[in-house]
Amino acid sequence: MAGKSQQASDKGSHGVPAGGWGSAKAVGEILLREHIPLAGPSLLAHQNKPDGYMCVSCAWAKPAKPHPLEFCENGAKATSWEVTNRRADRAFFEAHSLAELEGWSDHDLEEQGRLTEPMRWDSTTDKYVPVTWLDAFEEIGSELRMLSPEQVDFYTSGRASLEAAYMYQLFARMYGSNHLPDSSNMCHESTSVGLPESIGASIGTAILSDFQNCSCIFYLAQNVGTSSPRLLHDLQDAVDRGVKIVTFNLLREPGLERFVNPQAPSQMLTGKQTPISSQYCQVKNGGDIAALFGVCKALIEADDALKASGMSKVAGTDATPDDVADAATVAFAASIAAADKKHVLDHDFIEAHTAGFEEFADAARNYEWAELERVSGLTRDQMMQAAHTYANSDAVLMVYGMGLTQHIMGVQNVQMVANLALLRGNIGKPGANICAVRGHSNVQGQRTVGITEKPGLVPLDKLAQLYRFEPPHWTGHSTVDTCKAILQGEARAFIGLGGNYLRAIPETEAVEEAWRNLRLTVQIATKLNRTHVVHGEIAYLLPCLGRIEIDEQAGGPQAVSMESSIAHFHGSRGRAKPASSHLLSEPAIIAGIAKATLTKGVVPWDSWVDDYTKIRDAIERTYPETFKDFNKRLFQPGGIPRPLPARERKWVTANGKANFITPRRLFPDFSSAASARDVLHLATLRSNDQFNTTIYGYNDRYRGVEGTRRVILMNVDDIDRLGLHNGQIVELVTAIAEQTKRSLPGFKVMAYDIPAGCCGAYYPETNALFPLDHHDQKSKTPAYKLLPIRVIASPAAVRH
Repeated sequence: MAGKSQQASDKGSHGVPAGGWGSAKAVGEILLREHIPLAGPSLLAHQNKPDGYMCVSCAWAKPAKPHPLEFCENGAKATSWEVTNRRADRAFFEAHSLAELEGWSDHDLEEQGRLTEPMRWDSTTDKYVPVTWLDAFEEIGSELRMLSPEQVDFYTSGRASLEAAYMYQLFARMYGSNHLPDSSNMCHESTSVGLPESIGASIGTAILSDFQNCSCIFYLAQNVGTSSPRLLHDLQDAVDRGVKIVTFNLLREPGLERFVNPQAPSQMLTGKQTPISSQYCQVKNGGDIAALFGVCKALIEADDALKASGMSKVAGTDATPDDVADAATVAFAASIAAADKKHVLDHDFIEAHTAGFEEFADAARNYEWAELERVSGLTRDQMMQAAHTYANSDAVLMVYGMGLTQHIMGVQNVQMVANLALLRGNIGKPGANICAVRGHSNVQGQRTVGITEKPGLVPLDKLAQLYRFEPPHWTGHSTVDTCKAILQGEARAFIGLGGNYLRAIPETEAVEEAWRNLRLTVQIATKLNRTHVVHGEIAYLLPCLGRIEIDEQAGGPQAVSMESSIAHFHGSRGRAKPASSHLLSEPAIIAGIAKATLTKGVVPWDSWVDDYTKIRDAIERTYPETFKDFNKRLFQPGGIPRPLPARERKWVTANGKANFITPRRLFPDFSSAASARDVLHLATLRSNDQFNTTIYGYNDRYRGVEGTRRVILMNVDDIDRLGLHNGQIVELVTAIAEQTKRSLPGFKVMAYDIPAGCCGAYYPETNALFPLDHHDQKSKTPAYKLLPIRVIASPAAVRH
């Protein structure tokens, strides 16, 4: 049914498999570079183990029965980066002004090592100088009391624990603010908005055992080899038992093609590789809805053909499948009938559990194959092959990542995945669910305990009862809203619990300039980054313990908790000696600021800091169904499953049904300026030498990039068509019709296996190209995966 071009190739873009000796070498190099060749391996032995600490990198689950080494290359890099013996101490800050540090790269700032003591910006010297914790808390509290709560934003990155996040949101609300933007706004907010309308769950429904029970996996727009390599073990196990993996992705990523398991001696010694994808569909940027509509169209029309064949006998007519379908569809239907199946779709499930099917089915029928091929970049044969695999699989697991969510139509992308799952009842049964692969290690969990700008998602009445205050009920700022408030001068203070906000956001140059007008900037962090050296009128840098470090409080060594991508809560216990005796834990810092700021409410801040079990008790009192027996089960092997009604086919939606939601169109309606022939569609990418905004190095061995991150990956035909050449230095220019010109010079053209009309470049280096309003209208997730741009030869290149 499929030609050679439609099958997964046996060779990645640069002939490098995921894992293997490349990963082993990279782990050794980072341990040596951070000067922890002996301490590092000892710590890594406890990473993601039931009684150990959760990785500070990705959010993949801690299995009940871990592998001997339950960490990946990027996890080892994250751990080494955190427990490095390098220090950004007072001597470092004495030697460098902040104006000087603004000229440093992200990599070089973080490479200075761990922060060691609280610092305050001195305007006379333009340097950070040491300050006592008490003085820091008192001035921050004094400044906050002089501001209106509507003027203060409380940002959270994805690394803070459930305990810290619960305290942080409580502090913000007791202060009077619902401005709680977080990193989820920039990654999977499209999931949090899209899935509730479809299935009544704000997160994916999959659990780890689904990988063991599925008969097929549809893998969509997620680079497993770079973003969540431990998931490769689950994919490999699935392939070994005969599961077909159908991949839809812009680039041919090695992790989705071939894997050499570093923990399998037979593979390491022989070079044997596990092929991951049985079919690899290289979708055009922004073509995911069209591709999935093609799969759905094939399924629906084949079902129509089977139905017509059965109805002809019942109605006594001469109707045949050929009257309602073409030859390809008839052949598809015949293959289903030959397997003694009466339907392609699960009509019993659709009838009992869903709404909106007929409208969606009609939309699928009405799309012409030529249009679906043009937008998706796939052939009809590819889409029908995927549909055939799907129809012949009893339990299909849907896995997707930010390649679907960070789009102008991100919510509709997510809902399209749900539509495909609903056609054959692939939600709420073993092996058949939706797995939304999250990025940062607790970004999902923070939402679970109240980090959200949407007051309707938080039990405000319960908080009011427990802590005797009146919470604000107005809608707060998302990340995009916070940027707008800073640009418009409405925001006066920014408190950051981790992260590198100024690097992560769109419209970076304009927001950075406006950032300097803030009255107060406070950053709680472990290492130095860009957001710390660009500052407000008063700026504090407050160093905290890292998750990997021993957290000794009055009640003894403390443990914290996180939520994984598959909605399980896990305990985490630090093992490393703290980087400095002056560090405080995140809960202690939050409590210190809260006590210096608040004049209302009743919260046992000091008791909570002494003993984190009391914070977890408070979390359980606030969310009793979600966190039942939280402390008792904290280190339960495999984690504590979060209750999700959709896993049991109970749909917490307005109509009590799972809903087919029909996308309004196949592709964003960009302006005419973005439709010109010389415009390409840019997707931002991560290298295998980074995690989010943290840059470990300048090589990407999976893509053959060495020594730089300023590259633009282009199809060779586009390079020729635009009069460019491989290796040429070019300027990237945003091609959306706006008055503001956004451009970035100094990028090198790199010929790459990417669909024509598309291009790729690294995040966050290209964030400045993205307008602030370039986001999904419902979720406000920045559309980092799809931006019209022009690639223009630099003047210097033209002269030569």
